[in-house]
Amino acid sequence: MSGNEINELIKYYSAEFDYTKKETVIILAAGHGKRIKSQTSKMLHKIWESPTVERVCNACLNSLGNANIIIVVGIKADEVIKTVGKKMSVIYAYQAEQKGTGHAVQVALEKIDSSKYDGTVYVFPGDMGLIDSTTINYFRDSLIQSQSDMIVLTGIFEGRIEDNYYGRIVRVPANKSKNEISDKNGNVIEIIEYKDIMNLESTKPYKVKYKKKVITFKKKALIENREFNSGVFAFKYQKLNELIKMIGENNIQKEIYLTDLVYLFNHNGYAVSAVSPKNQYVLTGFNNKSVLKEMDAVARKLIYDKLKDIIEIDDPDDFFIDESVVNEIMELDGKGIPLDIRIGKGAYIGKDAKLNFNLSIMKNVFINGAINFGKNILIRENTQLSCFYGQRIEIGDNTEIFGGNIIKGNVKIGKHSMIESGVRITGSDDYPVVIGENVTIKGVTYIFGSLIEDHIHLEHSVIIRKNISKPQNAKQDIYKVRYYLPEAEGIDAIKNL
Repeated sequence: MSGNEINELIKYYSAEFDYTKKETVIILAAGHGKRIKSQTSKMLHKIWESPTVERVCNACLNSLGNANIIIVVGIKADEVIKTVGKKMSVIYAYQAEQKGTGHAVQVALEKIDSSKYDGTVYVFPGDMGLIDSTTINYFRDSLIQSQSDMIVLTGIFEGRIEDNYYGRIVRVPANKSKNEISDKNGNVIEIIEYKDIMNLESTKPYKVKYKKKVITFKKKALIENREFNSGVFAFKYQKLNELIKMIGENNIQKEIYLTDLVYLFNHNGYAVSAVSPKNQYVLTGFNNKSVLKEMDAVARKLIYDKLKDIIEIDDPDDFFIDESVVNEIMELDGKGIPLDIRIGKGAYIGKDAKLNFNLSIMKNVFINGAINFGKNILIRENTQLSCFYGQRIEIGDNTEIFGGNIIKGNVKIGKHSMIESGVRITGSDDYPVVIGENVTIKGVTYIFGSLIEDHIHLEHSVIIRKNISKPQNAKQDIYKVRYYLPEAEGIDAIKNL
């Protein structure tokens, strides 16, 4: 897609910048990620079934609800834009050439008229898919309380020092006489990238000027410093806008680093602080499939920990429940009534599903779409329930669906019904399926676009756009319909061998 086409796409999908909002988030999503080894944009790889850039965007919207969101796109820009889509307060900016994080922020700031705006700007990497509202709110409060002009969210590296390839946080030493690296005490002097540290001479001290004083550090001390830059920043907008254009390319990679703003802020007498979150996993980003898988496992554990004392999950390592459904489960639990919900190993419950009391979803059940469950329902192994957007499946109270069945589209199943094994039910927009109360369907049976009224036993049949009802003169409580097949088509093409 050409640059002009992408810019037209941006116009269509972007909201207007709201100058009354005093907070703005910039999400860096222009990179593709060569090490991920995929045709799919790195930003669209999923954590707990949601694209990572969308997870970052939603976390910011949830915690900073009254904020502008600017998503910087680049490689595969059209795919990222269309995936995140139109959202209130979300604006897209196009970085045609990836020249570093500083350049990406420069591109984002072009969306703001500096004469009309004064507030706070936050910057988040688009691959930080475990970032959460708690961390963002903590970071926001820390900026306010510190009265800093710039703040960095930092991590503490817990692995082997030789495996730490992150940029190091260089703070004002706690013991100035020894020039030791401070451990989360002093303000930030600068952030130095790992490759730039390794390019230093081991025999010469590294000198940095801070408030008219020269502070020196040994290369070894810089390497062994465990506090690293997470890539999350916040700035006072006017000061950021003043200094962002002054960032140079004075590094091995010849890129415009956002981290160079630490030096520029200090050089101009502005305060730079840093804080580290309680949970270090929220800072995880990924460049390869193995780390992405680890992040997905963390997300699964977080979901399990929320639900483990509310519902029964057979296998904490093998299930999926969309986060919107998780929130609804927790709201149901808040009513103080035991839910008695059981989720089997390998079960998948997508968004828009509405769970209910005394619901058992057994092994490898797949549920995706607007599926509304009544009370006291059992869905046995390997069943699939799915519908497209705008469609709905409703299952009435005290109903049982046996294993291996497939139910798709617009379908309504009444109370006290039983769908035994071997059944396929499909309802379209024009021809939904409505199954009444106290109905049993069994055997190898297919139903499309039909009405099955109350008290029917249907077995080994193909029912296409039919109405089945109990005859008025029938004396039995349950009326059986068995072995119904429609008239065959194309029979003249069939011959005996």
